[in-house]
Amino acid sequence: MRSDLMEFVVGQRVARMASVDTNGRPHVVPICFVLDGTSVIYSAIDLKPKSVETKNLRRVRNIANNPSVSILFDRYTEDWAQLGFVILHGAAKVLARGAERNRAEDLLRKKYSQYEKLLQPGAPMIKINVGRITSWGNLTGVSD
Repeated sequence: MRSDLMEFVVGQRVARMASVDTNGRPHVVPICFVLDGTSVIYSAIDLKPKSVETKNLRRVRNIANNPSVSILFDRYTEDWAQLGFVILHGAAKVLARGAERNRAEDLLRKKYSQYEKLLQPGAPMIKINVGRITSWGNLTGVSD
């Protein structure tokens, strides 16, 4: 990934992940994420109400049926010369256990202090292997 794209992505606190259900309907959810290296994104499946099992979450079902996802990182400001976005397209899978899942949890806890209370230890993680990148606009820092 080019350095300007990487800097833009790393600078975002939230992104939106799109997956597709078995009927071809898109499903978009906001995610907290961490970029590991230049081509892997991790996102936690954080605390849900007790009535919702992880395997029943729409994004988890969608990934199980079709691992293709897109993640949108965008910046909007009233100064339209500063608009920009990066979309990472890739293949997702759910990590339920193992060293890679544990590393993803550690990286996410370092980025988001809220996860000290809101991320259940051992929670499943979504791993996205980035295959293609789309970008547009001003991806450098916003000028004052």
